Amino acid sequence: MSDRTFVDTNILMYAHDSSAGVKHDRARMVVEELWQSRSGVVSTQVLQELCVNLRRKAGRPIDMKAAREIITDYLAWRVRVNTGESILEALDLEKRYRISFWDALIIQAAQASGASVLYSEDLAHGQTYGTVKVVNPLLEER
Repeated sequence: MSDRTFVDTNILMYAHDSSAGVKHDRARMVVEELWQSRSGVVSTQVLQELCVNLRRKAGRPIDMKAAREIITDYLAWRVRVNTGESILEALDLEKRYRISFWDALIIQAAQASGASVLYSEDLAHGQTYGTVKVVNPLLEER
């Protein structure tokens, strides 16, 4: 089993959006654990979404300079770069699992990165996609 954990955008958003209350506290703790264990993985899609969402959708939006600093920090993690082949593989996953293309692209990146766990609030907790198991770390019971 891999020690890598792929993190979906929503978990990182909560970790940085202090207006998210309990979800902020839980997500922040999870992200801190990933920093300590050096096991966090993201994709270029996640970083792009995080950048936009922190500046526009957060309860307390941040400025460009702060967004740049946060994204720069996450570049220290393993970053899976989405390619044309990633898109084609995601299309296959979308069809196979009957999920949205965007969720399929997240799953594809998690699989391609070698992660065994995918932290997400959007995907079904406990669901397995190939070698990747979805965990919602914001639930009280993990």
